[in-house]
Amino acid sequence: MIIVIGSIVTNDQNREEILAQSIAHCRRSRTEPGCISHQVHQDCESDGHLVFVEKWADRESLLKHFAVPESGAFLRDVSALADEKPELEIYGAEEIDPANLVPQ
Repeated sequence: MIIVIGSIVTNDQNREEILAQSIAHCRRSRTEPGCISHQVHQDCESDGHLVFVEKWADRESLLKHFAVPESGAFLRDVSALADEKPELEIYGAEEIDPANLVPQ
C-alpha cells in the first residue's frame, strides 16, 4: 500500500475556495482504480491548515492518479491560492494488525 500525506495552508480569504476544490478532488480521486481512500481534514489547532490522507493499492495506481489531468489542475490551482507551497509526503506501507502490538 502507498500512503500519501499532503497539506495546504489557507487564509480567511481563500479557505472556502481551496476547501471546495479539495473536497471535489477527493471525491473524484476516490473513483479511480486503486484508490483505497482519499480524504481532506481541517487541522483542529489551525483552521488554515488542511491535511490530505490518501491510501493507494500500489505505486502504479498512484502514478496513474498523478497523470490524470484533473489532478494536475487541482495542484496548480490550489498552489496559486495557498499561502505556502503545498507539501507532499509519500510512503510505502504494510498494514499491521493492532492486536499484534499489544503485549500478551
